[in-house]
Amino acid sequence: MALEDEDLSGTQALIIDGNHSSRAILVNQLREFGVGNVEQVSRTSEARRMLERRHFDIILCEQHFQSDEPSGQDFLDDLRRNQILSFSTIFIMVTSEASYAKVAEAAESALDGYLIKPHTAARLAERLEQARQRKAVLAPIFEAIESDQHEKAANLCMERFEAKGPYWLYTARIGAELLIRLQRYEEAQRLYEAIINAKTVPWAKLGVARSQLGRGEAQRAVGTLETLISEEPHYADAYDVMGRAHFELGNHEQTLVAYKMACTATPYSVTRLQSLGHLHYYKGEYGEAEHVLNQCVNQGLGTRSFDPQTLMLLGFIYMQMDDRQGLHRIRGELAKLGLRDSEYSQRQRTMEATLNALLDILRKEYGQALKVAREHAQRIREPDFDAEAASNLIFLLSQIASRTVSLGLELSDLPPILDALGERFISGRSMSELLAGAARAHAPYADRLREAGERPIKLMESAVKLSMGGIRSAPCANCSSTARKP
Repeated sequence: MALEDEDLSGTQALIIDGNHSSRAILVNQLREFGVGNVEQVSRTSEARRMLERRHFDIILCEQHFQSDEPSGQDFLDDLRRNQILSFSTIFIMVTSEASYAKVAEAAESALDGYLIKPHTAARLAERLEQARQRKAVLAPIFEAIESDQHEKAANLCMERFEAKGPYWLYTARIGAELLIRLQRYEEAQRLYEAIINAKTVPWAKLGVARSQLGRGEAQRAVGTLETLISEEPHYADAYDVMGRAHFELGNHEQTLVAYKMACTATPYSVTRLQSLGHLHYYKGEYGEAEHVLNQCVNQGLGTRSFDPQTLMLLGFIYMQMDDRQGLHRIRGELAKLGLRDSEYSQRQRTMEATLNALLDILRKEYGQALKVAREHAQRIREPDFDAEAASNLIFLLSQIASRTVSLGLELSDLPPILDALGERFISGRSMSELLAGAARAHAPYADRLREAGERPIKLMESAVKLSMGGIRSAPCANCSSTARKP
C-alpha cells in the first residue's frame, strides 16, 4: 500500500457513518495508514457543522443513513452547492453493491471515489491513493480556485478538456461551473454540450440549461429542463433551475411546483426549503410559509446555509398576526445569529432595525418607526441596497401606512420612496408582483408599485413600435434636419 510510505501524520480525516462498528473499522484502518487525526460522527448534520468550522483532508461517508437523515449523496450535493467543501478535500462514498451503479456515475463528477462494502484495508488504501494522485495532478487548478484566480482556473480546465488529458471529465465540470460564475455563458454552454456529445451525463444537460438561463433565454432553459427531468425525474438540481427559469418568466405557480419537487427529492436541504418558504410568503400563502420557514429554522439555524431573510419573513408573518411574542422571539434569534457570524453584520443591523420598527408600530410609537423607514430610504441608491432590502423596506412602509391611515400623520414623502424603489428594482412583471406583494397590507402602495412596474414595460413597447414604424434618427440639435422615415 503506497500510503504506508507517506507521512500522513498531519492529515485530518472525518468518518460519517451511523453504524458504530463500521466507524470503528474505518478509524482503525486510517490510523494504521498513519493518519494523524481521525474524527467520527454518526449523523450528516453533525458533520456539516464540523465542516463549516474546520478543514478536513479526507472524508469517508456512508451512502445510506436512518430515514430522518439525508443520504450521503444528498449531503455531498448540499456541501458542493453551498461551497462548504474544498476541492482539495478527498470525499469517498462508502456504499453497498446494490447501490454501486448510481454512486459510480456520481463518482465521475462530484466524488473522488467509492468503497464497496465489505472492504479491506488494501482496497481503502487503493481508493485513497487514486484520489490523492488526482488531487496532485490537478493541484494547479485547485490552487487557482482557492486564491480566487477563477479566470486562470477556468483556462486550465479548458486546456485539459481540449487535450482529453487525465481526469478531463472531472475538470470539464469544474471549468464549466467557473465559466458560469464568470458569466461566460456561451463558453459554458459549448463546454457542457461537448461533454454531452462525449458522454451523456445529467449534470452536463443541467449545465446547458443554466447557461441558457444566464443568457436570458428562460423559455429555452425550460425546454431543456423538461427533457432532462423526463429522463431523470429524481434529479433535484434540475428542479432548482426549473424554478428559477419559471420565476424569470413570471410563472409563479410553476415555480412553486418545481421547488416542491426539489424539496420532495431532498427533504433535508435547508437551502431548498428556504426557497420554497420564501415563495409561499411572497405569494401571500402565509400559513404554508410559516410552516416551511419554521422547519428551516429548526433544521438550519446557525449553519452557513441558513439565510437570515428566513427570520425576517417569519417576523413579517407574526407582525401581520399582531403576535408581539413571536416577533420578539424572531428578533432574539436574529441577534444571536449576528453574534455567530460577522459576515452579515451590515445586513443584519438593517434587519434588526426593521424588526425593532415593527415592534414600535405594535406599541403605536409610529414616529420612531417612521424615522427608521426614512433612514433606510436614504440608502436606496447605494450599491449594496438590493432587492431584498427593497422588499423589507416596502413591508415596513406599508405597515406604517395601513396602521396610521386614520391618524392624519404626514406621510407625503413615503409614496415617492415607493416610486424610487420601483424604478430601481422592477425589471419585469415577476419582480413587480413580488414587490407589490410586500405592500399587500396597504393596497394603495401595492397599486403604486404595480404602476411603477408598468412604466418601463410600456416604454420598451413604445420603443419597439417606433422602431418597427421606421424611425431612424432623432432631431439634430446642430442642423435643421429632423427625424425622417425611409
